[in-house]
Amino acid sequence: MFNSNQKFQFVPFIICLIIPLSIGALGGFFTMEAVKTWYTTLNKPSFNPPNYLFGPVWSTLYAIMGVASYLVWKKRKTAKNYKLAAGIYFIQLVLNLMWSFIFFYQQQIGLALIEIIILLVAIIVNSILFYKINKGAGLLYIPYILWVSFASVLTYSIYMLN
Repeated sequence: MFNSNQKFQFVPFIICLIIPLSIGALGGFFTMEAVKTWYTTLNKPSFNPPNYLFGPVWSTLYAIMGVASYLVWKKRKTAKNYKLAAGIYFIQLVLNLMWSFIFFYQQQIGLALIEIIILLVAIIVNSILFYKINKGAGLLYIPYILWVSFASVLTYSIYMLN
């Protein structure tokens, strides 16, 4: 699953971590003010997690995305669908960032609901493509898929309550 025959490359690994973590930090910029103000005024379902949980969960997921992308990057020379997988990877990162912008910065819950469904599809496609290149990379996406599935239900519930 995690092929240990290939040499670990520190600098590419760090770059692969920095890319999604930077997207997460930028998303955090869009959410910071609204979480303290607008978001507190919304009606939320009983299963809404406490605000302090979101940062650690998302940071972990972004790190996992970075590890998965590194595992796929290592196979870039032999994987026939590498360019497609890399393209979908970056599309889902942009979609991830856009959800924060749409939901928190623009405060457009309905539009954010549509966007997160598109994001979830992109994540699933990304996971499948990664799995075809490196099984471990694809499997690393399972927590991300589960969390964004939950976030989709949460977004839908907030939309319906407000």
